[in-house]
Amino acid sequence: MGMPRFPALLLAAAFVSAAFGADRRDGPLKDLNGYFPFQPPTDASTWAGEQAEIRNRLQVALGLLPMPTRTPLNAVIHGKIDGGEYTIEKVSFESAPGFFVTGNLYRPKHLKGKAPAVLFAHGHWKDARFLVQDAATVRREIETKQETFTEGGKSRFQSLCVQLARMGCIVWQWDTLSDSDAIQFAPEVIHRFAQGRPEMNDPESWGLYSAPAEARLQSVLGLQTWNALRGVDFVLSLPDVDPTRVAATGASGGGTQTMMLAALDERIALSFPAVMVSTGMQGGCSCENASLLRIGQGNVHFAALFAPKPQGMTTANDWTKEMSTKGFPELRQLYATLGHPEAVMLHRDEASPHNYNQAARTAFYGWLNQHFHLGLPTPIRERDYTVRTKAELSVWDATHPAPAAGSPDFERRLLRWFADDSASQLRQATPAERSALLRSYVQAVLGAPVQARDIQASMEKPQPLGLHSETQGTLTHKVRGESVRFTALQPATPNGRTVVWLRDEGQASLRAADGKIRAPFLGLLAQGFTVLAPDLYLQGGTPVVRTRRVKETREVPAYTFGYNDSLVAQRAHDVERLTVYARQTYRGPLAMVSAGDTAIPAVLAGYHQATDAAFFATGGFRFAQLKDVHDPRFLPGGAKYGDLPGLIGGLPMAASSVNWTEDPKVTEEAALAWLRLAFGPGR
Repeated sequence: MGMPRFPALLLAAAFVSAAFGADRRDGPLKDLNGYFPFQPPTDASTWAGEQAEIRNRLQVALGLLPMPTRTPLNAVIHGKIDGGEYTIEKVSFESAPGFFVTGNLYRPKHLKGKAPAVLFAHGHWKDARFLVQDAATVRREIETKQETFTEGGKSRFQSLCVQLARMGCIVWQWDTLSDSDAIQFAPEVIHRFAQGRPEMNDPESWGLYSAPAEARLQSVLGLQTWNALRGVDFVLSLPDVDPTRVAATGASGGGTQTMMLAALDERIALSFPAVMVSTGMQGGCSCENASLLRIGQGNVHFAALFAPKPQGMTTANDWTKEMSTKGFPELRQLYATLGHPEAVMLHRDEASPHNYNQAARTAFYGWLNQHFHLGLPTPIRERDYTVRTKAELSVWDATHPAPAAGSPDFERRLLRWFADDSASQLRQATPAERSALLRSYVQAVLGAPVQARDIQASMEKPQPLGLHSETQGTLTHKVRGESVRFTALQPATPNGRTVVWLRDEGQASLRAADGKIRAPFLGLLAQGFTVLAPDLYLQGGTPVVRTRRVKETREVPAYTFGYNDSLVAQRAHDVERLTVYARQTYRGPLAMVSAGDTAIPAVLAGYHQATDAAFFATGGFRFAQLKDVHDPRFLPGGAKYGDLPGLIGGLPMAASSVNWTEDPKVTEEAALAWLRLAFGPGR
């Protein structure tokens, strides 16, 4: 989406705070209860670029870049129930080998021609597809006008499916992971995850929420989005479906799934996420979060990706109740900019509780009728029907036995399959394809490249250093409010070449124990090199042992890294700023020499700000071997694209200009010797 836009007041605040030496990164971490405003673009061409960047971050964060291999669905459809005007069938298919998606297929009984299709995702209602509410609950909902019928009011989920089938639509209602017939994961893993599982944190055999999983961007939300995408494959395999009229809807967590699906699958022609789109709370369940997902963007941005196609949404007495003034006006402005102001709609019902009640469903029916040209008289009213039991709707029976329930071994095998599939695609990709994947990943991690206009430099008065000089400086990003301190050693007779020197000790690496500049750097100065050495974020003091996490009792990494940059990314931003400053200030050839943990952000920064030569001494580090997501070296997705060697190999620099060693004993003298050889002092 480009650099995040902020209101003018916030821009001013960021600039002022930075000017006084504050760093926004020192402030409180952002969490899912933060504020996520959407700033609509002023023209369609601007939006095209922002749209591509939002979608890229979403796809990367969900672990779906590249898209996994679409293996055979092996769909099984059985157990037809005759509902008079419609039928209900039981369905299972494999979204990946051995990974079953389960649900019910509702079809009009007397269909003429090809029918529209609706994919219906449920939210956090236990056994939603089987839900049959008790008489007291139904009576209460009838009294508050949420429902009308004593029979049909027992299940809002069946109510929507039955009515849509009566309207001539084919409906696919599937189970979220750990719900109803989707038993291969336990609810404690999918929706109620609380504490880390040491036994699932093995670099060779891992489970969800572990460091190895996060290093490959594997999450519950990613798995559920993949199931939804394969659901579109399944629906479009049905011969009686009209591929030009496929809709998606769902409420609450189902609204989250609807947004993800509609944002990533161009085959969806109409979207209706209910009681979810908001500039406030973004989705509190572990199944609605993923690392990298909402850094600088939120649910309104995801809804915006669907523009200008028809999209409706609803509010209730929950976190969506301010949507009419915060979020929806901006979405409507976007649709107007794109020439379709009539294609977005908000059904307001702030008096009702958080659900998909009859009024909200009726709004969806009308929206579908209008945009899919069903030609039905309005308003469309539900009629009563017979609610089906779990025994009637369940996919698994004696003839169709269920897979093992809640198996940790299955979880490990499934994540390994996705990891191996991604690695295989990366190996088989052409150099151009591999380069594009790596650039897309780094773009999602770092955001838009730093531009010279983004930087404010504050330089102190140069101090004499024999024949040479030393200057202390600060580079501040005017929008992000991030600052990096650095030392500039400048020769008396410059040779036009500049070296960015990056070590874990930061600026202190230039000095001996007595505080004087060390002999190797005096030698560089004597040869005419300019040397810049920064303290990257949180360097220059006590080394960071573990990074911060949000105030959340549940040990879900995405609650922190879905909303906040990792330390590696923060330090890469600093390297970017210093590289841009060096290019603009010194103009001549530029080299980067990095060693230790600091080489990791240096590699990332190289994708946005390439130097003429680079030396990386990484000590054999691998993201895949980390067991703690709060290790300072942790990076979401770091292992997915060939790990650190893959990232170095994909740098947009000539291979001859990159020197990379994994020798943990490499000396400073060796690095400087390479520098003199590859980046000699000639003018």
